[in-house]
Amino acid sequence: MASFDPLLDKDGVRLTVDDAIATVTLTNPAKRNAQSPALWRALAEAGRLLPGTVRVVVLRAEGKSFSAGLDRQAFTPEGFDGEPSFIDLARGSDAELDAAIAGYQDGFTWWRRSDIVSVAAVQGHAIGAGFQLALACDLRVVADDVQFAMRETGLGLVPDLTGTHPLVGLVGYARALEICATGRFVGAEEAQRTGLANLAVPAGRLDDSVGELVAALVAAPRDALVETKALLQGAVGRTYEEQRVAERAAQGRRLRDLAGLSD
Repeated sequence: MASFDPLLDKDGVRLTVDDAIATVTLTNPAKRNAQSPALWRALAEAGRLLPGTVRVVVLRAEGKSFSAGLDRQAFTPEGFDGEPSFIDLARGSDAELDAAIAGYQDGFTWWRRSDIVSVAAVQGHAIGAGFQLALACDLRVVADDVQFAMRETGLGLVPDLTGTHPLVGLVGYARALEICATGRFVGAEEAQRTGLANLAVPAGRLDDSVGELVAALVAAPRDALVETKALLQGAVGRTYEEQRVAERAAQGRRLRDLAGLSD
């Protein structure tokens, strides 16, 4: 059943659910959807609130930019209201700093759960934390005006919001290093050519193209899609023979289920 009232709407994040499809929207276009610890907590909460019926999650953003990245207020001595500043965090113990960053990462980790497929619809600038949020999703559809960039290194920092693993997996070590070290922009054509984007479309077609992809994903049998996603996610860490074994085990489960013989 469709839920017309948001399940979550706070700190620049809105979650709505329509049957098997959930939409997470960044809702602060006046600040180009700049990110903060409160937004990251809201993203994590959105993941926890997903009903079990959801099969596909769409991540989108209001305005001309997907996300300009970390709100620069984080680097000021006062930081955000009610939050420890990054300077304060740096003064804490290693364990405290590690726990804080791990908490921030929680908003980026659930998008690759095996029971859902996540699709990012990306337009305009996706910088730093914005780039990493797009990378957190399984799939990316981008508008032809997209501008990805990883600017953390230029600020004396490193990308720490889970973006390095998918970036290397998609474009390879050498190109990932070059993108991070230079902080340069990656446009739509390069994004699609290198695998950062599954599809690049005119900006006016972004919503329709995402809708078509989502419809195709929802049409696939859920259990088969879940098993296939798990197989593909684990493939990099397995040998060829181990992957063959995993394929056989997964197919055995599917055949028993289709035959009504599953436990």
